[in-house]
Formats: sequence, C-alpha cells, structure tokens
Amino acid sequence: MVTIQINHLKKNYRKHLAVEDVSFSVKEGEIFGFVGPNGAGKSTTIKMLLNFIFPSGGHATICGKDVVKESDEIKRFTGYIPSDVRFYEHMTVRELMNASNRFYDHSYQEEAERLSKLFELDYTKKFYELSMGNKKKTAIVCALAARPRVIILDEPTNGLDPMMQKRLFTELKRQAESGVSILLSSHNLGEVQEYCDRVAFIKNGKILAVTDLKEIRHPHKIVTTWGGGQGIDHPNIKLLDHKDDKRVYRFQGGSDILLQLLRDANLEDFTVENESLEEQFMDLYGKDEPQ
Repeated sequence: MVTIQINHLKKNYRKHLAVEDVSFSVKEGEIFGFVGPNGAGKSTTIKMLLNFIFPSGGHATICGKDVVKESDEIKRFTGYIPSDVRFYEHMTVRELMNASNRFYDHSYQEEAERLSKLFELDYTKKFYELSMGNKKKTAIVCALAARPRVIILDEPTNGLDPMMQKRLFTELKRQAESGVSILLSSHNLGEVQEYCDRVAFIKNGKILAVTDLKEIRHPHKIVTTWGGGQGIDHPNIKLLDHKDDKRVYRFQGGSDILLQLLRDANLEDFTVENESLEEQFMDLYGKDEPQ
C-alpha cells in the first residue's frame, strides 16, 4: 500500500525554480531515503508535503489525502522532525511535550515518557538551555510520541551523538516493522544505505533515479590492471574510469557471471569490492564537478 504519493511537484519563487519535477511514492512500512546536494530541492519538497508552502504545480497525497486541501487531517497522523529545531524558548521540555500532545485526539503521555527515557531527555530544562543535540531529541520525542502513521524526517541526526543516532534508527526500524511509513532526507549516505529500503536521488529540483537498495545492496566495484587486450564488455558492467592500464568498473549481477568475465579477461591483477552508496552518489552528481 502506498502512503505518500508525489506526482510532478513543482515550486518556483518568481524566476527561481526550486523544484521542477518530483515524483516518487513511499510504501507502508518502508524507510525511504531522499538524498541530494544542498539546494537540490529536498527541504522544499518536504515543506510542500506538510503544506508549509504551496506547490506551483503537481499533486501529492499522504494516506490518500490531498496535502493542500486536507492538511489538517494529515497532521493528525504525521510526525515531523525538522533539520533546524525551533520551539518556544522559555518552555521546558515537559511543557513542550504536553503542548505537542494536545494537537492530537488522544493522550500519548506513556509513549512520551518511554521515548524521553530512551533519548535521555531532561524534562526540567527550558528549551533555550538545551544543546543542539538535546533540541533535536526533543523534536524526535514530540514527533514520535503520538504514534504517527507517517514520519517525515529532514536531517534528523544532525547534532546527535553516535549512540543517540543508533537509538533513533533502532526505533525507526521498529516503527517501520509495525507499518509506519518513513521519509528520511539525509546527507549521511552511510545511514541511508544501512537503514533505507529505497532511495530517491534529486538534483536541481528533478528526480534523477529511484533505487531499490535491496536489489543493489552490494554492487561490485572492480579495479583491474591490464596485461593487454580490450576492456570487459557486458550489459551488467559499466566502465567508471580508465587511466593508463587501470580500469574501474561497476558490476551488478550474479557472481558466476562476474567470475566468467574475469576468467576470460587478460588481466595482470584485479580487486573486487562492494560499492558504497556514496560512490554511486558521486557517479550521479560528480559529473558536473570542476576537475
């Protein structure tokens, strides 16, 4: 079942086109990654989903409800963690959680208490007294305490120490296993690769690709040193770099095919390793970088 559906969303600010064409869907129980360089359109897309800004074109729904016309209803079952957390400065953590709780139809005090203990929050401190990490943890607890059906996170681990990052993703995995849909915008490609099911790559306001990480969890990078001959030519292999007698390939397919290709090639030496999402990211985005 699809819970978030985005069809050709656009957003322009006078002459500036912030989002040109964004389409993807998030399924029930899925952790969906949303990645791209700064200014690519990630936060703008999220703001349109939450009806903080109006789209200039296209259409989006969350659980079948229109993000513009039915925004109030959507917010009753959606948790949101912003990249930059801003709450009322002179309210305590407990007051902020109680205020957040009142936006929903039921009291979720017990869940808020559980999450506060998990993330080691001090109830008594006022918001302005908190470190960046504790401000982010306050936003996490407020977003998750109401047991939302959909969670939207914009750079949620900024400011969190490694232990709290691990606890957050353990909690998100638990939520996803219970059917919660999670949209995760992040610059941390390692966490996207480790925890997400699929990922959308955005650049200059357009979706470049939507990739199932289960299918490409371990594409192989092959570095070869040639003793002669031509390159490896096969539909499952792509030449990434070629300098002197060294070639770098990406291979996706069965190990039996790879072994046969390496056996048939006239190689002086070769190495085979699993390729990271970061390397795929650079392949998509690094083409326009100055040399």
